Amino acid sequence: MRLPFALAKRFVAGETFKAAIPKVQELNQKGIKVSLDLLGENVKDRKTADATTVEYVDLLKGIKDMGLDSNISIKLTMLGLDIDEKYCIDNLNTLLDVAKENGQFIRLDMEGSPYTQRTIDILKQAHAEYPGHVGTVIQAMMHRTKNDIPDLVSVGADVRLCKGAYKEPSNIAIQNMPDIRQAFKGYAKQLLGVTPYPRMATHDDELIQFVLDYTKENGIAKDRFEMQMLYGLRQNTCEELAANGYNVRVYVPYGTMWMPYFTRRLRERKENVWFVVSTLFKK
Repeated sequence: MRLPFALAKRFVAGETFKAAIPKVQELNQKGIKVSLDLLGENVKDRKTADATTVEYVDLLKGIKDMGLDSNISIKLTMLGLDIDEKYCIDNLNTLLDVAKENGQFIRLDMEGSPYTQRTIDILKQAHAEYPGHVGTVIQAMMHRTKNDIPDLVSVGADVRLCKGAYKEPSNIAIQNMPDIRQAFKGYAKQLLGVTPYPRMATHDDELIQFVLDYTKENGIAKDRFEMQMLYGLRQNTCEELAANGYNVRVYVPYGTMWMPYFTRRLRERKENVWFVVSTLFKK
């Protein structure tokens, strides 16, 4: 256990919100925004889902009380999506009521393909009731993304674009990394062209440079989009981007469920193993 935990600590800010606060404050002091992510997924019982909802409410209130520049990222399966969809939506609305009251934002993380349509449907409903307080994530690797982005754009949804980390079959997802990168670039152009504030989530040097070059060449202001990365990866890159006037956000995971988070990312795609190893030596 010691070796995995020693590795995971680089990517996990702590086991409690209190432990994560100094890391968030340090990032904020460097001009970097944060999205706090309580680790966990696929809750199967209402008692745990209820407790998780309360913990998220406390997290939103704690962010406000501490004056942190942070939103939160959640998985709908943490709120009981595997138990009952209406029950999950009720829990989500409880969080969104707090977020609306406090002027905060909640990102619905995208889970594996069995949850894609349900997540988008719930997002669209939540966006209609809580505009400006909720958004979701779209994965460039998914074949369906070519239809999902126009659909979300049509309702004015807040979209975070990433390559995608889940292992999915070829009939629903692009398998070749150069092709995934090409898809990301095309979707990035779409979002930058028709949405007011898209979020570009990537650690990929080629894609980072593409976004910077494309926005500069097309006169898109630095404050019109956001670059996003994960805690423990490319810290110097984040600081350099922020110092150069770009909006930067770091996803900061915390919680006791660090082992599933860490091992799942390594297990699901062989590229993730090389990615974690290689980024240990990148700034």
